[in-house]
Amino acid sequence: MTTQVTDHRGGVWSIAVPIPDNPLGHTLVHLLETDRGPVLIDTGWDDPDSWDALVAGVTACGFALTDLHGVLITHHHPDHHGLSAKVREASGAWLAMHAADTAVVRRTRGATPDRWLDHLIAKLAAAGAPDDHLAPLRTARAGGGGRRMPGLRAALPDREIGPGELLDLPGRRLRAIWTPGHTPGHVCLHLEEEHPARRTPGFGRLFSGDHLLPGITPHIGLYEDPAGSSGEAADPLGDYLDSLERIGRLAPAEVLPAHQHAFTDAGGRVRTLLAHHEERLAQLRTLLSEPRTAWQLAMAMEWNRPWEQIPYGSRTIAVSEAEAHLRRLVKLGHAECVPGSGPVRYQAVDGVR
Repeated sequence: MTTQVTDHRGGVWSIAVPIPDNPLGHTLVHLLETDRGPVLIDTGWDDPDSWDALVAGVTACGFALTDLHGVLITHHHPDHHGLSAKVREASGAWLAMHAADTAVVRRTRGATPDRWLDHLIAKLAAAGAPDDHLAPLRTARAGGGGRRMPGLRAALPDREIGPGELLDLPGRRLRAIWTPGHTPGHVCLHLEEEHPARRTPGFGRLFSGDHLLPGITPHIGLYEDPAGSSGEAADPLGDYLDSLERIGRLAPAEVLPAHQHAFTDAGGRVRTLLAHHEERLAQLRTLLSEPRTAWQLAMAMEWNRPWEQIPYGSRTIAVSEAEAHLRRLVKLGHAECVPGSGPVRYQAVDGVR
């Protein structure tokens, strides 16, 4: 197995850890050298090949797994947090995560697989999903298939990452920037040190997780909670847009994301993403000139391929993204629920289409 490791200089490396059966290909796990030993930023998917790639990558950076001092998790998704428990067990390193994502992990661990499937089935049915989409989930529910769902035994962290905190990493200045949206507790990590290239405009380097990626838009869906306690007030897209603006003002010299590749001009990328979501919200207001369910809206939205070519699992993700945009439109007063509709339908508010 060939391990892809990149030396970003100044005691920073990235390790490409594969994600099985996923078009993203891999997660870029970053290794940051400190005076107390190296620290990982994310760990990758919990899979034997992924584990082998991570261990080989740490070795290629010049360290043993037992040298690891800590692990900083940008967010709880399994392609970032999946191997954390195994890393902690093998190295003795501490794990740190924002409290909002720790709460998600705790809820997930506390919910039975059947409850998660019940939650997903009910949510999709309310969104207007057809029976042929719900049938495989009902079959899995009847057969106990939820036991194979990823993330149900994710590791609970030892430490909390506080917003704005200058993390306790001897010899380095790494500050946590809370950037909710992709998840409620997503954090970016700003290395407040001069860029090794010195001539690069901006200040420091930003480990951006999934918040800011060079060529793709991160998924923004409703925050999941099988207990249904997240409330109608949650506005993940609004959170994400606010977080993007904060990162734009930060103006790092270089962005080191968890997917694709490192890039500069964070401000330009932020402006592109803000414009993308503004355009999408305007398109949805037009689509809602007639009442639609979230499923019908997702079918009518523009994706990177026609709806009939979108795989089964990706359709569920697309509907969640449509729901997040609907939630934003409702928050802005641009859309509203159609009273008494079931499944729930939405329409544009007169005068703001």
